[in-house]
Amino acid sequence: MLPLAVIVILSYFIGSIPTSLLITKSVGGVDIRKYGSGNAGGTNTIRLLGWQAGMLVIGLDILKGYIATMLITKLMYGPIPFENVTPFEDITLIRIIAGGAAILGHIWTAFGGFRGGKGIATAGGALLGLATIEVLIAIAIFAVVFVISRYVSLGSISGAVALPVAMLVRHNICNATLQGYHTLIFFSIGISALLIFTHRENIKRLLKGTENRLTRLHIRNTKPK
Repeated sequence: MLPLAVIVILSYFIGSIPTSLLITKSVGGVDIRKYGSGNAGGTNTIRLLGWQAGMLVIGLDILKGYIATMLITKLMYGPIPFENVTPFEDITLIRIIAGGAAILGHIWTAFGGFRGGKGIATAGGALLGLATIEVLIAIAIFAVVFVISRYVSLGSISGAVALPVAMLVRHNICNATLQGYHTLIFFSIGISALLIFTHRENIKRLLKGTENRLTRLHIRNTKPK
């Protein structure tokens, strides 16, 4: 059994596992950060090695977030070392903290020179056990925007924005009972803001009309950066 500080550190390192680097090096013998957009994430893996490798990376990134929030936190013992002023039970608050640590680990991975991915998949996995319906709504928004535009980045940004909006609408308009809403809504806004920040270069390219659409796959034919 472990104290909270160790739970946070473990969650960070689980999030830091560079899944795209491991997959692209083992399957293609390349460093994904030297190809395509240079981003160590699932979308760039799809462009580099195809859908199977890319979806494997995305699935593993989701799993990292889920493991941190729903499994690693079970190793926690004793009370949390501060007053819990939220409406959450202690274990739920610990899951929120662990999930945040995993997301930060994915974005700034300790195993890849602190150059990781954008954090979308890991954030989805971290929030899956905390706000399942809202995460599913965000995934649906992502899918619709991507299918229409073929911009993965635009779909990701739309999904990030949709998460707190869905939570707000369900609680305040649909009168759904969401435990700890007044705390979770701010956490979801913070996560969404972080994810939008990691897409800041994509936003610039979208505004300039230079962002790449995912319309066809290029398998290791992109020149290294």
